[in-house]
Amino acid sequence: MAEKFITLETTIVPLLVENIDTDQIIPARFLKATTRDGFGENLFRDWRYDKSNRPVASFVLNNPAYSGKALVGGKNFGSGSSREHAAWAIVDYGFRAVVSSFFADIFKNNALNNGLLPVQASPAFLSKIFAAVEKDPETKIRIDLEKQEITLLATGEKESFDINPYKKTCLLNGYDDIDYLLSMKDEIEAYEKSR
Repeated sequence: MAEKFITLETTIVPLLVENIDTDQIIPARFLKATTRDGFGENLFRDWRYDKSNRPVASFVLNNPAYSGKALVGGKNFGSGSSREHAAWAIVDYGFRAVVSSFFADIFKNNALNNGLLPVQASPAFLSKIFAAVEKDPETKIRIDLEKQEITLLATGEKESFDINPYKKTCLLNGYDDIDYLLSMKDEIEAYEKSR
């Protein structure tokens, strides 16, 4: 079982870039591993490091002013190939949620299947988050999965977000698909006996 996701209150890492695709999230040359571990060190590798393998100071993940368990990206996050490794890399780096105004469907599903909550906010609300964190890097958001709300704590403004009810149940309980079925073992056995 994975870690339960109920409420997350955290500072954020702002990545004000649109059309972030899965090859930018985790370049294809790092997809050779057979387990999910270790992908975080290569998250946004080609943006984080130059060709000499030195950190790019201007990239947000290299900026000590920004930290937190929520990555806030621009519109159209996770487009491109269907690689599940993109979600693995984000989770392995330490993020629990990604906020954007639009997610590619395959990335969204891969994220949900790996305990990463994709929160789709309106473009206007996303702009408010970026403006607040630019003003104060210690800006926090609260993501309440039970209520399906994201709140910008600096102003108290909040917005609702949608999530598949089944995936919501899985995240709230720390279940993957197998854990979910096992949680219904008694009901399944009772049904089988009644047939």
